[in-house]
Amino acid sequence: MNNTSISSSPNPIVRWLDTIAEFTGTTTAWLTGIMVIIACIVVGLRHLFGIGSIALQESVTYMHAAVFMLGAAYTLKNDGHVRVDIVHKKMSLRARAWVEVLGSLLFTLPLMIFIGWGSLEFVQESWRVNEGSTDSGGIGGVYLLKTLLPIMAVSVSLQAIAELLRGLLVLMNIAPAAEGASC
Repeated sequence: MNNTSISSSPNPIVRWLDTIAEFTGTTTAWLTGIMVIIACIVVGLRHLFGIGSIALQESVTYMHAAVFMLGAAYTLKNDGHVRVDIVHKKMSLRARAWVEVLGSLLFTLPLMIFIGWGSLEFVQESWRVNEGSTDSGGIGGVYLLKTLLPIMAVSVSLQAIAELLRGLLVLMNIAPAAEGASC
């Protein structure tokens, strides 16, 4: 059901939701290269010069969290999430649409609501105390890192709604599913 092209759906709401996921995924993807460079610098400094930097080490963790959490909706949009492809590939396009609709309604959306709602107090408390690193010389903005939890929940929820709508459009024979797509 997911298509790699943003304009793949005739529905403007689905296109708009896809655009959000595409934007967040592509704009955070560049962090992976920076993360690799900084990790190499951390290792090089430690092994070649005996110099350690807690802030540099923590920056890799922060970037990894940002890539993972801000890229989750992009991964869903581009059908990169885990599924049992052996079964899924043998299903008809309508059956795949049903799987996407039910998966969004029964799994993805409830999980994102749980994560989003469950993280709010955690994030609010972190902001209240202006939480920083527990390590001397670490990065200060732990509250910013924790804020990625509800942001991820919202972005994945929006993309799950796009997948749900795309599946419903297929099931209602309003929009045909592309043969090469997952639904």
